[in-house]
Amino acid sequence: MTNEDELLLRRAIGLAGSAREGGNPPFGSLLADAEGKVLVEERNTVLTDGDITAHPELKLARWAARELDPETAAATTMYTSCQPCGMCAGAIERAHLGRVVFALSTEQLTTLKPPVTVTGARLDGPALFEEARVPVEGYY
Repeated sequence: MTNEDELLLRRAIGLAGSAREGGNPPFGSLLADAEGKVLVEERNTVLTDGDITAHPELKLARWAARELDPETAAATTMYTSCQPCGMCAGAIERAHLGRVVFALSTEQLTTLKPPVTVTGARLDGPALFEEARVPVEGYY
């Protein structure tokens, strides 16, 4: 980790504080180009937006997919206050971002939060393969 990485990571932590001050969960992220110039910053807004997907990492991945060509995206670095969740990690991968630098790991975050009891949705499948493959086959 370079001094520049630390500075940008501290900025992401500051954005997390700003999210919390705004009544949202304390997560913040920014996306920097290959030279370290900040392209865009985001805060968690799941509560104020009433949108469970309003994570800063997801917002940045969407922005990058919309605004950057794949080569430019691959040269970016996302700095984020916490390790991206599964939803955000998938979006980061699909946006072809080059690197993610995070402050807190998921394990570290878990020690700072009260335990959560979540029941997962029941998944039934796969099913109807022959029918489901028709719109997909040949697309990729």
